Amino acid sequence: MTSLPQALIFDVDGTLADTEEAHRLSFNIAFDHFGLGWHWDVDLYRRLLEVTGGKERVAFWINSLAAPPAQEAAWLAAIPQWHAVKTRAYTDLVARGQVPLRAGVADLLIAAHDAGVRLGIATTTTRANIDALLETNLGTRGLGLFDAIACGDVVSEKKPAPDVYLLVLQMLGVSADEAIAFEDSPQGLQAAVGAGLWTVVTSTHWTEGSDFSGAARVVTDLRFAEGGAASLAAIAALWRAGRGEANENPRPLGAMPTASKDS
Repeated sequence: MTSLPQALIFDVDGTLADTEEAHRLSFNIAFDHFGLGWHWDVDLYRRLLEVTGGKERVAFWINSLAAPPAQEAAWLAAIPQWHAVKTRAYTDLVARGQVPLRAGVADLLIAAHDAGVRLGIATTTTRANIDALLETNLGTRGLGLFDAIACGDVVSEKKPAPDVYLLVLQMLGVSADEAIAFEDSPQGLQAAVGAGLWTVVTSTHWTEGSDFSGAARVVTDLRFAEGGAASLAAIAALWRAGRGEANENPRPLGAMPTASKDS
């Protein structure tokens, strides 16, 4: 048994960064751009987050409107065009520094990379969103930290199906029992656990109060111990002690400070 896992695999939205408010604003920008007259407020968007994937979220919304069949079909066909405008709005917000990484994330990523732990991303967001987030917050080194990046559009089923995690494990060349997953939502947790991964949930205000009973640990952010190598050692110790044994009643670790809500 090695002292460190072979790989750490991260979700993006809500896990690497608290992105959802920027996504919500960007959807509304796209809706305004096309004169749709739709507005997703915070409470509505929190409910819509139960649907994984941006295009799928819009399709679910359209289906809920009970529009005439011809109108519904036209709207559904236009989703890729709308989503492209939404993505441009989102990446612009990110580029302007409106979406920082969550507390402890940068230190943990750099410490793991420097220690030879392979890093992966398993997400339902688009690649453009990932590139913008990493380059803005970590500079030119950002993308180079990761050995495998897989988005929802490269697998047959998005989360909560385990497909994207299984793909990243294959790309990294590691088995599930030698890796740790980091998630923020029930759907993501289900996907990671379904792939056999020991999973840490770092919830946000968008997902707090959700059922995370399948998680190995639930934490407020990724500032384990004192950050950096100490954080990596702390999470590795938890993984060694409990891998393969999901906690029936996961509890936050008492030493964790409250995560930043900046967006």
